[in-house]
Amino acid sequence: MNTADLGLPVDVPSTALFTDQYELTMLQAALRAGTAERRSVFEVFTRRLPEGRRYGVVAGTGRVLDAVENFRFDAGVLGFLREREIVDEATLEWLASYRFSGDVWGYPEGEVYFPGSPIMRVEGSFAECVLLETVILSILNHDSAIAAAASRMSSAAGQRPLIEMGARRTHELAAVAASRAAYVGGFATTSDLAAGFRYGIPTVGTSAHAFTLLHDSERDAFRAQVESLGRGTTLLVDTYDVTEAVRTAVEVAGPELGAVRIDSGDLLLVAHRVRQQLDELGARDTRIIVTSDLDEYAIASLAAAPVDAYGVGTQLVTGSGHPTASMVYKLVARAGSDDPKAPLVPVAKKSSGGKTSVGGRKWAARRPDADGIAEAEVVGTGQVPADLADHQLLVELIKSGEVVAREPLDVVRDRHRAARAGLPLSATQLSRGEPVLPTEYVQGRSGS
Repeated sequence: MNTADLGLPVDVPSTALFTDQYELTMLQAALRAGTAERRSVFEVFTRRLPEGRRYGVVAGTGRVLDAVENFRFDAGVLGFLREREIVDEATLEWLASYRFSGDVWGYPEGEVYFPGSPIMRVEGSFAECVLLETVILSILNHDSAIAAAASRMSSAAGQRPLIEMGARRTHELAAVAASRAAYVGGFATTSDLAAGFRYGIPTVGTSAHAFTLLHDSERDAFRAQVESLGRGTTLLVDTYDVTEAVRTAVEVAGPELGAVRIDSGDLLLVAHRVRQQLDELGARDTRIIVTSDLDEYAIASLAAAPVDAYGVGTQLVTGSGHPTASMVYKLVARAGSDDPKAPLVPVAKKSSGGKTSVGGRKWAARRPDADGIAEAEVVGTGQVPADLADHQLLVELIKSGEVVAREPLDVVRDRHRAARAGLPLSATQLSRGEPVLPTEYVQGRSGS
């Protein structure tokens, strides 16, 4: 695994500095106190879904696995920490040989989640687990937010394909991650070549308004594009007058013209007019692609329009108003000593203000009703009830420091489609509401 696979600049050799300083200062203090090697369990969860969302989508797990593997304190990183006097020499010596050797369990990527779901569970010594907090959260919070927006858009689009085209609306590295998350959530293609290169996502793209404006006439621009890219290309028809552009496009490319793209105006009205015009010109198989600041609500409003595909940018890569999934990474159990056999003791923050959590190492299962449709997210400690044993959600991702659960992205995408289909029909409603499944807690004896 090299840094390019993670979407990192080539001069960044590891993910070790994708962290907050207090992770390292906690480590230093724990090493000095003799508590750093206590066996610990951290869990990733969210206390609530973004307002109006009915379910969340787990995305970024594959990137987390890569990041954990690449979490190394090499000479350059250690030199930076030493120069800034961020931690002492004893801590630097410990970090020099850092390799995560614990276990990670989690919801498989593409699965849906709800408030309180233990989306990821990280087990090992306090020292090795606490260092991973920031990098895990930064990946899961971003990617899950994008995937949730993508899932809603995919549901609204029905069988019509979605094109991810938000690279210019976010950070260049975030754009690659957003494209991957969008694909998990149901998008079919991306305009971002880096995402295509790193993750094998199909890429698409033809021309912008600048290409039309470059030429002396719209006809010249269309002719140049068709001669270069073939009659199956997509011509952008709203630079000047849409009606005239459609007529010119069919004259230049013939009825075999692949598609026209509309990027402005009243898309519902314009799409109907363009469809009628294309049909009258004999271009009945020419598709209509619409773009222009679409979100799930705009896509849903075009359900009755003669549209064949949607291109989405800004609203997708910003999570359609919710750019983070608000996940947290909390210590839920720890041993009373550094003895590997010491039993785990549940721990949890109990302060007021809505930031409490439930202690104990947890399992999760999704209880189905008599028809096989999910009716509750059940989270518990101790032994899993017999009737839920076959419906558990967590899978092993890392065992004794070794990744054991890498998957092709298409498998993840298919899993999300199946997970969403297993929810009540109201899950896909765009009207505001509570999570489509309640979270039920089952308290049991904490295991060791």
